[in-house]
Amino acid sequence: MNESWIIPDWPAPANVHAVQTTRAGGVSTGGYASLNLGDHVGDDPAVVATNRAILRLALPAEPIWLKQVHGNVLADADRAVGIAEADAAVARKSDVVCAVMTADCLPLLLCDESGTVVCAVHAGWRGLAGGVIEAAVAAMKVAPASLLVWLGPAIGPQAFEVGEEVRQAFLAYDPDAQKAFVPHAAATEQKWLADIYLLARQRLGLLGVTKVYGGGLCTFSDEERFFSYRRDGATGRLASLIWLDS
Repeated sequence: MNESWIIPDWPAPANVHAVQTTRAGGVSTGGYASLNLGDHVGDDPAVVATNRAILRLALPAEPIWLKQVHGNVLADADRAVGIAEADAAVARKSDVVCAVMTADCLPLLLCDESGTVVCAVHAGWRGLAGGVIEAAVAAMKVAPASLLVWLGPAIGPQAFEVGEEVRQAFLAYDPDAQKAFVPHAAATEQKWLADIYLLARQRLGLLGVTKVYGGGLCTFSDEERFFSYRRDGATGRLASLIWLDS
């Protein structure tokens, strides 16, 4: 395993494997340096292919890559054919690698305590407000209380500026979401700083999911380790991956 990658710190079963890539360890240059895994962000396709080959060496199979659209549709990774338009993937078969890519949005990795099902979720604010977490938990078809969740690197609450429409989208679903927004004093118009980690925890809690880990890695502030679209514009993509051992 590449020593620059992050292994989630959570009590997952022994047959569940997960990894979070950082921006180190690849061959891309410039704003994509160096382990850019996104083939849709303007980087040289041949270089991205090399980066994916580097990642593949640590995996039991090629990841099930998705065309992410900030929605709430899940792909069945066990039956994947081609590239699905979805923002999450679920698998029950061994050696099927679920993957999502991010560069500020929140990645979530989920498994059950018995190690029978895994899921990877891409949750930007639109997907989060639109129910991608709820769809993922429902698709896993196990008791929510048995789920373990790891929140990967995302834009932190000191940097995630949003408008009133974003705040209202969450308040309409759960009034308690107000706790995840604080006024942005430095803004010239009404803006809020949002805590996407807390918003995800709130959604999970309403579903009965209480075993939640991670949520402390900020893509925006940690330029050395993470890509950030808000910070850099044209940039690479990180990958969050999870699979069941054979």
